Amino acid sequence: MLRTELAEKMAASTGLTKRAANQALDAFVDAVTEALRKGDDVLITGFGKFEVRSRSEREGRNPQTGAKIRIAATKSPAFRAGKALKVAVK
Repeated sequence: MLRTELAEKMAASTGLTKRAANQALDAFVDAVTEALRKGDDVLITGFGKFEVRSRSEREGRNPQTGAKIRIAATKSPAFRAGKALKVAVK
C-alpha cells in the first residue's frame, strides 16, 4: 500500500477530507520521527512499537579485495509488531 492509498483509506474511514487525512498522516510521521530522533520509543498499544536499535562497531570485509574493514557503530529505526497485529496477520 502506498502513502496516498493509506491517506485515502484514512479519509474514507474517518470522514476527513483527503487533504486533512494527508495532514494527519504527516503529523503522525513527524511525531514518530522526532521521538525516535530523541531516542524515545513510540508504543501504540495493540499495533506495535517503534524504537531505535544500536548496532555495535564490527569488522567486515571489502567484497572486491577481501581486505578487513571496520564498520562504525550505527543506530537505526525498527518496528516490533504488537500481539493484536500479529494475530490479525496470521
